[in-house]
Amino acid sequence: MAAPKAAQGIAPGFMPVRPEWLAQLREAALEPALPIVDPHHHLWDRPANSYLLPDLIGDTGSGHNIVATVFVECRAMYRADGEETRRSLGETEFVNGIAAMSASGGYGATRACLGIVGNVDLRFGDRAKAALEAHVALSGGRFKGIRNVSPWHPSGLRASSATPPQGLLRDAEFRRGFAALGALGLSFDAWLLHTQLDDLIDLAGAFPGTSIVLDHVGGPIGIGPYEGRRAEAFAEWKPKLLELARCPNVTVKLGGLGMHLGGFDFPERPKPPTSAELAEAWKPYIETSIEAFGVERAMFESNFPVDKGMCSYAVLWNAFKRLAAGCSAAEKTALFSGTAARVYKLALP
Repeated sequence: MAAPKAAQGIAPGFMPVRPEWLAQLREAALEPALPIVDPHHHLWDRPANSYLLPDLIGDTGSGHNIVATVFVECRAMYRADGEETRRSLGETEFVNGIAAMSASGGYGATRACLGIVGNVDLRFGDRAKAALEAHVALSGGRFKGIRNVSPWHPSGLRASSATPPQGLLRDAEFRRGFAALGALGLSFDAWLLHTQLDDLIDLAGAFPGTSIVLDHVGGPIGIGPYEGRRAEAFAEWKPKLLELARCPNVTVKLGGLGMHLGGFDFPERPKPPTSAELAEAWKPYIETSIEAFGVERAMFESNFPVDKGMCSYAVLWNAFKRLAAGCSAAEKTALFSGTAARVYKLALP
């Protein structure tokens, strides 16, 4: 049942989700009572696939104690017309409706989308603040921040279906828009490649009062020009991550290693990986990130359904729990729920 690579060379995209392949492996949840806030997942309804509330609840209900989740933008349900700075409000409307459905209690105990990380293109500059305020007003308190994806590489490597320009985080208009986040108490999720960490270090230093969340442990590359050069990529990634960790306004999300970007070959194997196999493969990145940032500035994330191309939700969180096995109870609370709740200002049920 091995599948071909979802991306040949440096093509964009992510691993296809294959329910039959995933069904070959079942694992009972480790530490099933441990409360978890999943601070990074998506929702969408696209011609080729969809991931909506029933799909999310099916995953969060697979044995782990997922008390709440945070939705992160994926350019879903933008308004088809209207003023350019307001079109992304469609995504917040869409997700806020799903959050309201979940808050009714009719879909189980998990409070899905308790926080919303939406999207306002900060290159709107001075116009960005009014757009951000519109999202806040629309969300009933759920809107916590934004993400502008910025992965760019001179080779043409694509890590997202979006096509960000070179040097987005250093763009003057982007930074004019970015200045509005701190005043509104909103955070910024940064999704980039490890070769761009210098840009984020500079941004974090320029705006020390704004909360910045580094997605997917900083995007270590394992495909394209780095295929077969994992050690070299790690040697570039680690010192930059350590430098970024010296910025106290930055936290890190521990996950995203199931994307094709990492170059792990698990999706090409006849059977899905066990949580022990994933933990062993991901250990250098997760341990380095926790050591750099500390448990109070680190949070495990699912990045579902993107990472579902590599493993099931139950197996993913088992892998994370194996990686945190040496932590104290207080440290586990921080990594699995406390940091996420604090950074995204969540009122947990």
